[in-house]
Amino acid sequence: MTGQTTSRRQVISALLDVLRTDGGVRVVTGEPGCGRTAFLEHAARSFRAGPVWHVRSGPAPAARRPSGLHALLRAAGHDAPAPNGSAGEELFEALRTAAGTSPLLVCVDDVHRWDAPSRAALGQAAARVHAAGIRAGLLLTVAGHRPVGRELAALPRLRLGPLGPADAARLVDDATDGAVHPAVREELVTAAEGNPALLLALVHRLTPAQLGGRRALPRPLADGEALAGVVGGCPAGVPPEQAGLLLTTAAAVRATGEQDADADLVRRAAGADAETPVPDVLALAGGRLRFRSTLLGRAVYAGAPPERRRAAHRALAEALTDPHGVPALLHRSWAVTGHAPVLAAALAAAAADPPAVLPPGLRRAALVRAADLTTDATERAHRYTAAAEQAVLAGQPSEALRLLDAARNRPAPASARGAAELLRGAVLLADGPVDDARESFLLAASLLATAGREAAATATLGAAHAAWSAGDTASCLEVLAADTAPALADATARPVPLPRPADAPETAGAAAPREATLHDHRDGMRAVLMGRFDRAAGPLRRVVERGLCADEPELLLRSAAAALMLGEVTAARRAGARALAAARTLGSAALEPRALEYLAYAELRAGHHQLARTHAEEGLRTAVRTGQRNAAAHHHAVLALAASIEGDGELVAEHAEAALRTARRHGLAQAATLAQWAAARADLGAGRPGEAADRLGALVRPGARRGHFAVWMLAVPCFVEAAALAGRPEHAAAVVEDFALWAACGADPQAPAQLLRCRALLAGPEAADALYLRALDRHEETAGDFERARTELLYGKWLRRRRRLREARARLGEALIGFERCGAHQWARQAAAELRAGGAAPAAAEAGDLSRLTPQQLRIARCVAEGATNREVALSLSVSTRTVDYHLRNVFATLGVRSRVELVRLVGQAEKTGAQL
Repeated sequence: MTGQTTSRRQVISALLDVLRTDGGVRVVTGEPGCGRTAFLEHAARSFRAGPVWHVRSGPAPAARRPSGLHALLRAAGHDAPAPNGSAGEELFEALRTAAGTSPLLVCVDDVHRWDAPSRAALGQAAARVHAAGIRAGLLLTVAGHRPVGRELAALPRLRLGPLGPADAARLVDDATDGAVHPAVREELVTAAEGNPALLLALVHRLTPAQLGGRRALPRPLADGEALAGVVGGCPAGVPPEQAGLLLTTAAAVRATGEQDADADLVRRAAGADAETPVPDVLALAGGRLRFRSTLLGRAVYAGAPPERRRAAHRALAEALTDPHGVPALLHRSWAVTGHAPVLAAALAAAAADPPAVLPPGLRRAALVRAADLTTDATERAHRYTAAAEQAVLAGQPSEALRLLDAARNRPAPASARGAAELLRGAVLLADGPVDDARESFLLAASLLATAGREAAATATLGAAHAAWSAGDTASCLEVLAADTAPALADATARPVPLPRPADAPETAGAAAPREATLHDHRDGMRAVLMGRFDRAAGPLRRVVERGLCADEPELLLRSAAAALMLGEVTAARRAGARALAAARTLGSAALEPRALEYLAYAELRAGHHQLARTHAEEGLRTAVRTGQRNAAAHHHAVLALAASIEGDGELVAEHAEAALRTARRHGLAQAATLAQWAAARADLGAGRPGEAADRLGALVRPGARRGHFAVWMLAVPCFVEAAALAGRPEHAAAVVEDFALWAACGADPQAPAQLLRCRALLAGPEAADALYLRALDRHEETAGDFERARTELLYGKWLRRRRRLREARARLGEALIGFERCGAHQWARQAAAELRAGGAAPAAAEAGDLSRLTPQQLRIARCVAEGATNREVALSLSVSTRTVDYHLRNVFATLGVRSRVELVRLVGQAEKTGAQL
């Protein structure tokens, strides 16, 4: 088991391409256990272009240990260098000679263990290789928990970061042959913090029963022994006057949850002064101290005797200027043993104080510690639930569920259990099967029935939303009909009843707007489900207006949701953007994916697919980071839809499959329908109307397999087009009438023009001409080049087949310009082909006309013009090679060039004429 992952293999592949063609040096570093040796082993095995000199870690016994330089030259089949001080020169000559006939790769592991003369010689030779550009690639690994030695400090560095959650989960599955319970795997991934060596150590210390979830896991999961096994415990050779700084820094970091701590605070608590040297495993910058390796900091703390840890916390509590603040109270709590009810109450009160500007992670830590110190079972349950709320806001759903389990395991009144189940439903709605979320919400509603109207109503609202997410309209109506409480938001924007941040601004009478908003949302939602859009408009518009007058993320998110239901995309974009800003201001990471999701949907509805893609890309990153797989599925679906416009079939398939993978496991009907629609639209753009009609038929036609209510109507125009082009217009007639009802409600600004286009596709020759012209007139009332260009393309095709060539060329030319303007390159090729078939050739881009490229395309064009390979461009821009390939194809198509040589010429001409690159 090497701990290597797919993403790291891709990094190695791209890096080796660069080293093979241009040579160069990389000093590979990272914290202990990050996989430096595995990285080097894979690089050495993968290099096929020429010889490999590989010096592995692990020196021989001291009595017969050769110097590091001897080991390297022996690996190359050379004698030891002459002892005349020119070892670096001799090594450089050996490298240049070996690389003279074919590329050379040199892999040296753990250079920091070499003797000083060998390190100096290697650093001298590596610097010359880097400067000379010979085809010798050097990969040198050094430990990352200390500064890189001065011999290598000037060389390019590649730091191996932690594994992402998906890669870490795959590593656990590989190590256990898949025999691990999903919840256990998630705990292992969280405890290891992306360190592959620690992750494997934790896996190997668990029994099969523990891995399978049948026995309790040890607590803490990553204890001092496990951490010391990876990093070796407290660094050796640290003088006594500096050792106190290590433990005190580790204790200070634990209290705040940040990566660093105030240096003056640490020095005061440790009894050190400004003249005390800082150990080299610590970095001091901007008055802050941090461990160069976070894993080492954890090991220092876990490996210290309990009495020393308590003493460090007492000293930090006394050194803090605010003795009643959360950090000081936390340090005091870690300095005591047993229960401490008075301290627990003070800690819980400080953590719940709204004016205090505290991140959710710090509030969570304080509430967990308060619960641990509490004797009363009911109060403990309340505090664990409050801590779980903060874990959700901090983007830690698995931690939230663990804390809710702790709350559930203690006797508590119905109100406390209901609050815990309400939160559990919210967590599952964001990252779990939505049917399970519905059941948690319903249980919460029954437990909270006597606790107050608002609490029970919120639970019922959550149950309705879970049913809506599953596409179960009947269950959703049943839930709403059984309660007079607030209902749920719309199908394209999915507000989750997550807890309100403790430090969110509370204005006078804020509860009343929230309650009124919930009631209006209920009424609007029920009306939409019943097809009474006339009744929905009033309450939903009040939700929009009320939310836009507030600064609370929850009200703003509901405002965006209601605006999307009304088709008021400008208001939806404004509310979504403000909700995103408010969530970031409050440090509520869990709210960001939802705000970005609303923004992405609003941009799609407005016809701005490139902006939608930008929001969805960021939303996907935040959803993955905060553990919200359901939100990630929706962002994948948006990205698939955007790619289906741009014409990248591979990207469509990748995002659609990712969305469907989660949608099928968690019952997300909406995300599944969006992904399937994207795949069908990609078929249509590629000129495969039959395949598109087959995909869409089941989604849009009546029957048990019809897609989600909020999406199947949006896909009808694609199905009608596909069916008509495939010679099956009779299959589409019924759904057009259903679509007419949707267009009449005014919830989709594009629908009226699309309806006229659909009728034109199915009409006879006499009526079609007028219908196309009316459709184009309606397109003038809305933004979005793509839908108008599609109508122009279909009308142009219709005109060409009736030999009205002059009119056809005008329409097809407009379609081509529209598709190019919005980056729909696959569709632009269709328009160009129709133009050629009609006897006209589209004009190529003029030399130097780079204004039609996107910013990313411009960056790639510039790199290619400078001679970079696609792999090199990918490395420099931190994207995948396939992304570069895709953008470069679009650059060629947009500029009308056929080769890299022509592109270089265009870029050069643009530089000469002063065009901006």
